[in-house]
Amino acid sequence: RSVMEILENASWILEDSFKKNFNGSEGCLCGPWHSHLFLPLSVVYALIFVVGVVGNLLVCLLILRDQTMKTPQNYYLFSLAVCDLLVLLLGMPMEAYEMWSYSPFLLQHPGCYFKTALFETVCFASVLSITAVSVERYVGIFYPFRAQRKSTPRRARRILGLIWAFSLIFSVLSTIIYGIRVPHTLNETWVPGSATCAVIKPMWNYNFFIQFTSFLFYILPITLISVLYYLMGLRLKKTKFLKAENMTRIIQRPSRKRSRMLFVLFLAFAICWAPIHVHRLFFSFVEEWTESLAAVFNLIHVVSGVFFYLSSAIKPIIYSLLSSRFQESFQKVISPFFKRWHSQHHSRKPPIQQDILLTDCHLVKLTEDTGPHSCQSSTCKNLLPGLTFHYTTTSNIYSIQSR
Repeated sequence: RSVMEILENASWILEDSFKKNFNGSEGCLCGPWHSHLFLPLSVVYALIFVVGVVGNLLVCLLILRDQTMKTPQNYYLFSLAVCDLLVLLLGMPMEAYEMWSYSPFLLQHPGCYFKTALFETVCFASVLSITAVSVERYVGIFYPFRAQRKSTPRRARRILGLIWAFSLIFSVLSTIIYGIRVPHTLNETWVPGSATCAVIKPMWNYNFFIQFTSFLFYILPITLISVLYYLMGLRLKKTKFLKAENMTRIIQRPSRKRSRMLFVLFLAFAICWAPIHVHRLFFSFVEEWTESLAAVFNLIHVVSGVFFYLSSAIKPIIYSLLSSRFQESFQKVISPFFKRWHSQHHSRKPPIQQDILLTDCHLVKLTEDTGPHSCQSSTCKNLLPGLTFHYTTTSNIYSIQSR
């Protein structure tokens, strides 16, 4: 999200440079424009892509296949996983291509609208899903009986339907200010191969939209969720559900563990998405660009892009580390594959013949090179007076029989 939006915004700055440095009668400045950070960012993005896609697919698979995982809380986590998959599978390839060849934009007007609507939709849906699961956790701690009665999977699905509908509608409205932009020179000659998907409306429209959405979909939710988790922390610290100490521990530990996982998830989300909104607000408030401002802007653009995609890959790792239920479900799904691989890998190896000898009342493994032994331990004879030991020379096996 960050890199693409920065490149879109940069067309306003680059157009001025075209007009200053381009002479239509002498030459032509054509695309494509390449990012000098393409190679290192591609390596980082490839690693994030593999971890994020595999992890989020496993999360979706666990919630869909395991009936015990179909809880209201996990439905919101399922929504987050879908958002992350859309970003990684559709958004990251487009951004990687634009880092390699920013212009011309090959998907034309429909592709520009789709790209804008896709990123806006998943961003809004992610924020609202995290807010919803935090509110559900707050209600579950402060009003457990009401939560048990009203917090159902069906209700969670209805809320998610409203979240996605609202996000889609709002994202479609945001596409109005975007379109295909072609820079022109001083003599109004368009620059061949320079068409980009960028802001085509007056800048005050873009600035208002950025500032409004940053407040509505980041600052306000982050503040609300922070207050909720602060109150939940106080309640879990001071409140005792039962007077008996042992029963209190049994009841409180799962609640604290679930709350801790959701808090870490929220914290990772807040940190990873902070650079995105910083760069958006940075661009919307700057009126006159200088070299120092452009250098800071480029640094924020690289950091925000990496952190944005990192947020899509880190969520499954948080689930696997902090949720015992997810750990068990992960093991159920992954262990059959490892068992199948282990059986295929070791099926061709001939079995090693092992012999077992009972001596001093312990089982001892013997190899084929081991000669015949007799159990002369007084301890064994005393403890097992009714047994006699026979050695078979053909098979190197000791047998135990009753007298």
